Amino acid sequence: MRISLCQGLLTGAIILNLLILYYVSRAQQQMMEKRKELGRGSRRGHGRGPRVSVLLREFESFENYVGDVANSFLRQRPELPFLAVADTFPYPPLVLPEGARLLVLSPSPDQPPQAHRPEFHLQTEFVLLVPDGVELEQPRVLERLIKELEGEGGGPVRLVAVPVLTRSAVQCLHLRVNLKEWTATYSPAASGSSGSVCTALQGDAVVLIRTEDLFNLSVPLGRPLFPALFVQTTLRGWKVKLLESPCFSANHRPLFSSAHNQWKADTRLKEATGKLMRSFGLKRLLLPEGKEQWFGCTKETPRCFGTVQDDTPDYLYLDRWTPPCCLRALRETTKYVIKILESSGVRYWLEGGSLLGAVRHQDIIPWDYDVDLGIYLEDVPNCDHLKNLDSGSLVDANGYVWERAVEGDFYRVQYSEANHLHVDLWPFYSRNGIMTKDTWTEHKQDVEFPEHFLQPLVPMPFAGITAYGPNNQRAFLELKFGEGVIESPQYPNPMKKRLDRSKL
Repeated sequence: MRISLCQGLLTGAIILNLLILYYVSRAQQQMMEKRKELGRGSRRGHGRGPRVSVLLREFESFENYVGDVANSFLRQRPELPFLAVADTFPYPPLVLPEGARLLVLSPSPDQPPQAHRPEFHLQTEFVLLVPDGVELEQPRVLERLIKELEGEGGGPVRLVAVPVLTRSAVQCLHLRVNLKEWTATYSPAASGSSGSVCTALQGDAVVLIRTEDLFNLSVPLGRPLFPALFVQTTLRGWKVKLLESPCFSANHRPLFSSAHNQWKADTRLKEATGKLMRSFGLKRLLLPEGKEQWFGCTKETPRCFGTVQDDTPDYLYLDRWTPPCCLRALRETTKYVIKILESSGVRYWLEGGSLLGAVRHQDIIPWDYDVDLGIYLEDVPNCDHLKNLDSGSLVDANGYVWERAVEGDFYRVQYSEANHLHVDLWPFYSRNGIMTKDTWTEHKQDVEFPEHFLQPLVPMPFAGITAYGPNNQRAFLELKFGEGVIESPQYPNPMKKRLDRSKL
């Protein structure tokens, strides 16, 4: 069989790519082995070089003291490798002393890949992560930190930290990261003596970590450094030990010389935090002082997920539940719609999965993506927001969008024109004591039911308010979904994605 010129070129290109991948992988492996060997040699006392490199990651290009920090360390310990790391080339350029280097993480088309990868430039056993402006006054402090970390014997404590004096006080925190719920929760750790062990730090500190551990993280040098570092170490079950002494000093206080530069730094920190949290899939932070930070959708932005296919939103395939910002928007919309219905004299009740959530959680089901309410069709003319929707949609004074749904004969209230999280209103009418309607969906629970479930409607807690539901909720739900549905949670379409109940 003849091989054409195109086939030959394609085969050659494939072989060339495989060779490149092989040699890059081999270079990485050799670098890691070399680093481990250096560490083993240092532990045996053979004096093959320094055991720790100094790495400065957190600094601003418009004003910094990176050169002073490098001078401080290299004056005391000239043998230490010192590496300043930036996302892009700093402007104005850094002025670094001999022995200090700058590493730019952004790749350049004229450079080999290892030029922008810090793991190729750090060959010591340990890395000391220092903030901008810090100074080394006690050269032996590095050996003390190494001794502390080695004394942990490779247990859960994988980082050791000491405070920076004259800066913000360092606080030991407990961090819990729940990726399924897109949430990270910080809480104060119990204060104690030197050697407090926790899962995160807040404030200015110097941190020692094994180089191998640092580069086993998915994002070893993300910014802001501490949030990026501790989210990842927490998910691995690692802890940090905070010592009260020895300490590092910092003569530059405050770090920025003008209010404008401080504002620029704060703005960049806020932007970097948002970018980091979104990349980690964290949309809500609960801070130790009780405040919240949100990084998800709002009334002015689209919702966090697209069109739902097969009743299974995309986040379920990622083994996550409804983002908390979406649940918050659904609660707000539900509260608003129910207030309008009640003030207009429209009888309503919690339907389908929303009633199921009310019975199980007194809230929206954690993986649900809308809210369903049944209403009496004969009451629709009572509500100004509903009675004229045959002619189009209505954006009310609060930005909610009321419309007749294109999927069938029911109504939908969207959170906003940009954000289509919504409450569906299903109009039923009574015929010979049976609640029915003119159009039906393919959902299993969309069936007729006796009107006696609505006589009377009963109040029940739901999504932070008191709503109304059927009077015999178990019987109503088992009629809709089947026996035992309350005790047997499941995703909307188990054929596509099943709930692992062992992880509830």
